[in-house]
Amino acid sequence: MIMRVYSGTDIGQRRRVNQDYVYASVDTVGNLPNLFVVADGMGGHNAGDYASSCAVHVLVDTIKEDANYSPVKILRHGIESANLKVLEEAGKSPDKKGMGTTIVAATIVGNYAYVANVGDSRLYVVHQGIRQITRDHSLVQEMVRLGELREEEAINHPDKNIITRALGAASSVEVDFFDFEIQPDAIVLMCSDGLSNMVTNEEIAKLLEQPGSLKEKGQALIRLANANGGKDNIAVVLIEPFTKEVKE
Repeated sequence: MIMRVYSGTDIGQRRRVNQDYVYASVDTVGNLPNLFVVADGMGGHNAGDYASSCAVHVLVDTIKEDANYSPVKILRHGIESANLKVLEEAGKSPDKKGMGTTIVAATIVGNYAYVANVGDSRLYVVHQGIRQITRDHSLVQEMVRLGELREEEAINHPDKNIITRALGAASSVEVDFFDFEIQPDAIVLMCSDGLSNMVTNEEIAKLLEQPGSLKEKGQALIRLANANGGKDNIAVVLIEPFTKEVKE
């Protein structure tokens, strides 16, 4: 079986800088058999794009040196190191003060995916419908969880983009972890909120269930997010873990 992957970012229709950063390796990274990451930076000037790229580079470098074999421990150590580096870099320059980034990282081991998440970038699995695996660390989603807001009210809420966790916010970071079994023919989608805020879950599922290559599907998602307004940068990583076809 060959794992197929597509990854891409787009500046969108409204932003001057692309603050989204993606990483995708179907080959081993340290003791992980593969690694996929989406980071969505925040901060003025070029600080957001610096925060996201810095976090991903530190994450990858830390994982390469990690002697652990537990995917959760490896991802945790990588994200904690990335958090400290972003915080350290933010203190070096007024232009970078207050910068931060979301991060969602995943590795697929056999039939299981292990996922780490900080912020509101997401991981979905599409198989006979769509299911969001990660939970957003955002003010609006906290309100939904507490029963103060209905899910349909959250979609267009004015505070939708306020996140409650990010790398670079403090010296310690709380990371959420998820794992799930991947079914044959499933597609894993990782994305920034530039996609999930512009394209509904139903639209995502419908598009990914159509025939076509992962590249065609990934680019179609980006085009749809832009067609629907493109209010933010867009990041997409698509993974087809089990296929007999040649990888792209």
